[in-house]
Amino acid sequence: MRHDTNELGQPVGVVIPDWKPPQPPARAPIEGRYCILEPLDAAAHAETLHAANILDTDGGMWTYMAYGPFESPEIYRKWVDSVAGGKDPMFFAIVDRATGKAAGVASFLRIDPAGGCIEVGHLAFSPLLQHKSAATEAMYLMMELAFTLGYRRYEWKCNALNKPSRTAAQRFGFSYEGIFRQATVVKGRNRDTAWYSIVDSEWPALKAAYQAWLAPGNFNVLGKQRMRLSSLTGPLLKQRG
Repeated sequence: MRHDTNELGQPVGVVIPDWKPPQPPARAPIEGRYCILEPLDAAAHAETLHAANILDTDGGMWTYMAYGPFESPEIYRKWVDSVAGGKDPMFFAIVDRATGKAAGVASFLRIDPAGGCIEVGHLAFSPLLQHKSAATEAMYLMMELAFTLGYRRYEWKCNALNKPSRTAAQRFGFSYEGIFRQATVVKGRNRDTAWYSIVDSEWPALKAAYQAWLAPGNFNVLGKQRMRLSSLTGPLLKQRG
């Protein structure tokens, strides 16, 4: 760990020259080649999202979430109404350009401009979005916005028992940091939380990896990837877990 030494001979953190806290992200669309992230809106997105979510017939996509599954479109719409328009968390609907329909949800949260830290979470990818280039691009676009704004640290946290989420975090280039034991209680059960992060010094290499993966030439005529993202991001991870 890099550090300076003060006049007392004590180790102290390195100086961050001309540090200025970044602005919070704007509640505005974020456009990519394969998807558009639109500010979540009940009238525009709730019905389409619920129809996509119920294709997950066993409700497994909600197991590690603090809410869901939603039994009816009306109940889901009420939930969307309760979170849409918020500044933290700031929710987006992920619209797949291939279909023009919203197929998932993501958010910025724990937005801390003074500390230069921001988290991505509340990820609810329906079966229509899972394993699609639009899903990966959505994560890239949010990450790119955060670092462009000037955030120094981008976080991913998940239930420590949620193996798919932990695998996804590392595929997306987040390095493992550890487990917070008994971090919270979710749906009446203990949750240990696994922490992952990307810091600004790592972003240029990760950005290049994403751009190589998202390039049209990386997909064949059937839309199948030629090169795996994990083969590009894996060597950049500081720690796995």
